[in-house]
Amino acid sequence: RRLECAQSLLLRPYFTNCRMTSLAISHACVPSVNATRLSLKPTARKAALRMAPRMAASVKFTKYQGLGNDFILVDNRDNATPKVTAEQAIKLCDRNFGIGGDGVIFALPALEGTSDYSMRIFNSDGSEPEMCGNGIRCLARFVADIDGKPPASYKVDTMAGLIQPAVRADGYVAVDMGFPIFEPAKIPTTLQANTPDGKVVKAEIQVAGSTWTATLVSMGNPHNMIFSKDGQDFKVADIPLAEIGSLFENLPIFPARTNTEFVEVVNRGYVKMRVWERGAGITLACGTGACATVVAGVLEGRLDRECVVELPGGPLEIHWRESDNKIIMTGPAELVFSGEAFLQ
Repeated sequence: RRLECAQSLLLRPYFTNCRMTSLAISHACVPSVNATRLSLKPTARKAALRMAPRMAASVKFTKYQGLGNDFILVDNRDNATPKVTAEQAIKLCDRNFGIGGDGVIFALPALEGTSDYSMRIFNSDGSEPEMCGNGIRCLARFVADIDGKPPASYKVDTMAGLIQPAVRADGYVAVDMGFPIFEPAKIPTTLQANTPDGKVVKAEIQVAGSTWTATLVSMGNPHNMIFSKDGQDFKVADIPLAEIGSLFENLPIFPARTNTEFVEVVNRGYVKMRVWERGAGITLACGTGACATVVAGVLEGRLDRECVVELPGGPLEIHWRESDNKIIMTGPAELVFSGEAFLQ
């Protein structure tokens, strides 16, 4: 019994100091670790010590969420190498044995002299996407909060190019997401363009025994926009996303896999959308997906250039400006808690 208690004490979860999450360890069955070790036989004591995790490096983090899309943020601006590996990110994102999150985001040193800092992200499955719209809003708020700066604009290097978020006084973050990309090879997809100007619009694809119309857009990461099934528009609540999401993600026509958004048009200025994110599965929101939704809706003649995209986690305001072709995404980013995690 003493051995069991000692092992239980030594094998507690590996994160601590969370402002909103505290871990209590009961000592009712173990008067003290030293006393227990002295009372164990040598072989039992060695077995308990072998099972105990060695003290590992730790990392300070802050958790933010944007419409329920939640991330573990790490201030990594003192080093160009992320403090957390992809394998460690998987563990930290686990909602039962870790902190829980859709990904780990790092604020890194700037890559170019004209930028303020750079961004990298590991998804909850350890993969690394080019960029994340909700994530960069959370990153901008995170840096502004820890630096104690008033509302400001930033230039952030990402694998999708330079992105410019602006933290507003009301807590919302408006992000200049740049230009949409349509060239099939750059999305990337093996589908051929079916419009005179080189886009893939309303292409028919076969998934799960049905014919879906797909309009493809890249926001620096690939998006497969679905507005109809078997020739009919649908209600997003009726889509069995958990069953078919991974089928879309891993279609051979997307060599780098893809995010897939299912869209229900309510009117020209308002849509409902559900998303299956590449490397994360079902999430409550996707910022780049919301941008791609409006772009695809305009290409299909369904939407205006200013539109509210309602996601399970809440609404995002999207404006695809005709004047310069840039997309502006506006939405919240909120602090959840801070802490320190032990890395294994």
